[in-house]
Amino acid sequence: MLEKFYFALGLVNSSFLIFIFLIRKNHLDLLQRFGWVYFLLAIPAIYAIFLVQKEHETSRYTIFLGIFLAFLAIEALYDWILKIPFRATMDWKLLTPYVALYMSMNYGFVVMTWKYYSVPKGIILLVLFIIQIITNIVTHS
Repeated sequence: MLEKFYFALGLVNSSFLIFIFLIRKNHLDLLQRFGWVYFLLAIPAIYAIFLVQKEHETSRYTIFLGIFLAFLAIEALYDWILKIPFRATMDWKLLTPYVALYMSMNYGFVVMTWKYYSVPKGIILLVLFIIQIITNIVTHS
């Protein structure tokens, strides 16, 4: 059950981020009003940590889910609580932990799915991650 749930969480996460990247350039007002919905993914992530314990799965899932929750926390802190324009200022002290958590979170979804559940589904998450990167680059230019 955990592997399917973990894959679904990765799929929803990637889809959300692609959507956010696509709308942020021309519809920033929508993102500012409804972007908080992305943080609701913390609920299934916490539930997945309980599934890891219940199903006695490898602690790697807990580690990557923790990284995902840390990414959500830093995203919330920077964008919603402190409202720091860290993307505009390109301050490496703020960007480094953000980008490291972003990359690690995506790595965790791709690799854990690929290695412990299904190579084709891991490839799907990899393709979605590549799409995330492309939409992120295109909408930042």
